[in-house]
Amino acid sequence: MSPTDPSPGGLARRLGTGDAVVVGLGAMIGAGVFAAFAPAAAAAGGWLLAALGVAAVVAYCNAMSSARLAARYPESGGTYVYGRQRLGDLWGHLAGWGFVVGKTASCAAMALTVGSYLAPGYARPVAVAAVVALTALNLFGVHRSALATRIIVGVVLVVLAAVVVAGLLGGTGPVVGAAGGVPVDGWGVLQGAGLLFFAFAGYARIATLGEEVRDPQRTIPQAIPIALGITLAVYALVAIATLRALGPAGLAAAPAPLAAAVSQAGAGWLVPVVRIGAATAALGALLALILGVSRTVFAMSRGRHLPAGLDAVHPRRQVPHRAEIAVGVAVVALVCVADLREAIGFSSFGVLIYYAVANAAALTLRRDEGALPKPVPVVGIAGCLLLAATLPGTAVLTGLVVFAVGGVVWWAGRSVRARR
Repeated sequence: MSPTDPSPGGLARRLGTGDAVVVGLGAMIGAGVFAAFAPAAAAAGGWLLAALGVAAVVAYCNAMSSARLAARYPESGGTYVYGRQRLGDLWGHLAGWGFVVGKTASCAAMALTVGSYLAPGYARPVAVAAVVALTALNLFGVHRSALATRIIVGVVLVVLAAVVVAGLLGGTGPVVGAAGGVPVDGWGVLQGAGLLFFAFAGYARIATLGEEVRDPQRTIPQAIPIALGITLAVYALVAIATLRALGPAGLAAAPAPLAAAVSQAGAGWLVPVVRIGAATAALGALLALILGVSRTVFAMSRGRHLPAGLDAVHPRRQVPHRAEIAVGVAVVALVCVADLREAIGFSSFGVLIYYAVANAAALTLRRDEGALPKPVPVVGIAGCLLLAATLPGTAVLTGLVVFAVGGVVWWAGRSVRARR
């Protein structure tokens, strides 16, 4: 069988390690830098870098667990598949449910970010246009989507490099709380880490492409840590530069913190470039998010945890076209009512629970199945649950209600699945 032959589920294996890394970078870089840093700074204050470190540790554990599971179960669906295989049908369903609902909200948030940067007076129409255009791109095949994401990531990295240079050379503020004599606020650091986790969640896109990468047992475990490591390095540099330019309070209060940072650092000519970079980054994140959510919808429909028919594969392009269209329609609907900062908290809650299930599934792996050292998934479970609990109260309450609804949906569909 050729490496690019369709998998047993019918999807073409076209992506190599480089493409998979870029898909993960496209999902992570942009969502965090341009959306999550300001609310995280409001929570963690001068200890933003500590919060970033905590989020990175939890993300690393999740990445390792996801990589081992994805290598063993190279199917579309990510933790939806792992939870069902290792923990039982209900846990897989709840993981998939949380991913689809939370990441659909993230799609709306990224689309609104595009609109607010490109045309503030027409943010919602521009957001709708972005969703329609990127959904159409995905319908033409994942290979073209990966190519577009590669270009977007390159543009964004150049813009962020300019921000870092400007902030480091022109800023004078304290970078950490200790430098300014600010006592550490443990709860604030944890809440900031929970909000920043929103920025690290993109490596899930790699795992949900399990049926579309070549040699998944090798490619997925390589691509996830590489994408995570690059993203952490970029985030740390940007955090240092913006803190140095604005200080913790200025960063927390800035509606467009990177633009404010370069302006404060005396590089006002970079502001339009940063705004274009922000819109480009949000487009990259939206592209990868739609791609990943549609694959989970495809897998859940195939398992009859979502309506039948969404698991159809286009006979020529070999993509789950109905799932992609359904996700696009749902995101367009949410764009009309979404609030960016609330969406970040809600999405973080759903994704943290999703990864708690992933770590629990990884904990059941035997040594001959590629088991990790036990502390890795244990720290991952504890970290995910702790960060989820420290998120803003509205996000926690809404998330609990959404998962309760997901449990009801699972219970109501038992008879349908039993007849299969």
